[in-house]
Amino acid sequence: MPHTRSESHSAAHELTTSALLAALLAGSAVLAVPVGPVPLTLQTLVLVIIALTQRPKRAALTVSVYLAAGLVGLPVFSGMRGGFGVILGPSGGYLLGFLAGAVAGAWVRERVAASVTWAVVADVCAASTVIVVVYALGWLQLVLVTSMGVVPALLAGVVPFLVPDALKAVGAIVLAPLVREATAR
Repeated sequence: MPHTRSESHSAAHELTTSALLAALLAGSAVLAVPVGPVPLTLQTLVLVIIALTQRPKRAALTVSVYLAAGLVGLPVFSGMRGGFGVILGPSGGYLLGFLAGAVAGAWVRERVAASVTWAVVADVCAASTVIVVVYALGWLQLVLVTSMGVVPALLAGVVPFLVPDALKAVGAIVLAPLVREATAR
C-alpha cells in the first residue's frame, strides 16, 4: 500500500529531527574540558534531551548516526576527534554508553509516563537512567583499557562528573518540552 502524503511528511520530519539531534550531539562535543582521561562536555545535556524527546528506536537511530559519523573519522567526538581509536580508548565506553543510555532512557520515559500523571517524574527517571547507563559502560571500559583499578577509575571517570551531569540533566528536563513542541510542528 502506498504511503500517504502525511505519512511521508511524518517520516521525513522524524528523520530530520533525528539528524538535527545527532548534529547537536556532535556540536556539544566541541567544547571539551579535560578532566583526567575523560573530558567534560555538554553531550550529557543533549543525550538526555534525545532520550526525553524520542521513542527508543528513534533515539537509537539518532545516536547511531552520531557514532557512525565518528567511527568513519569525522571529528565529532570530544576534542574534535574521530575514528575507531576513540571508541577503543579510555573514553570509548562512554560513547557506547550514549547509545545504550539514550535507548534505555527513552524506554524508561515511555513506561513511566504511561503510569504517572506528572511528566516530570518520567523525565527524571529517564534522565537518571541515561546517566547511570553511560557511567556504567564508561567506567567499565576505563577499567578495562587503562591500568586503573576499579576505585581509581570510579574516582577519575564518574565522581568528577556527578554534579555537572546532574545540572545538565536538570537543564535537559527544562528544555525537553520546548524541543518536543518545536519538533511536533
